[in-house]
Amino acid sequence: MPRKQLVLGLATCGGVGYLPAMPGTWGSLAGLPLWWLLSHLGFWGYALACLVLMAVSVWASGVAQEYLGPDHPAIVLDEMMGLLIALAGVPFRWQWLIIGFALFRLLDILKPFPIKYGEKLPGGWGVVMDDVAAGLMTRAALGVVMVFGGAG
Repeated sequence: MPRKQLVLGLATCGGVGYLPAMPGTWGSLAGLPLWWLLSHLGFWGYALACLVLMAVSVWASGVAQEYLGPDHPAIVLDEMMGLLIALAGVPFRWQWLIIGFALFRLLDILKPFPIKYGEKLPGGWGVVMDDVAAGLMTRAALGVVMVFGGAG
């Protein structure tokens, strides 16, 4: 498989990033089956999978920019990465899934402090780190809600 095809396939999550209207949301939705699958690996398996996916995301996003342009909307592997962080350790219940998904997308779109600063990093880091920051902020907020609202 040629390098361009591999990189664009990864960065666009198999072409999901080319879907119309809201590629970031489609990319996040594409991450849900992977979240469900990885959640069966336990804490360390999930953490290792996220680290590997983050390295792949930074690399593929950085190279994909050479073909598509800077932080092109079709590059959605970063949204998938951010969603996996946002939902790490979250119980598999539709309420938490909806809250986590909606909050992640809101933070990723609005990019409040300090999320926006992730975009200023060079190459693939700039594509991925704002989504990682949005995922971390979402997970922190979910943690608070789960403690005070009950995770059941």
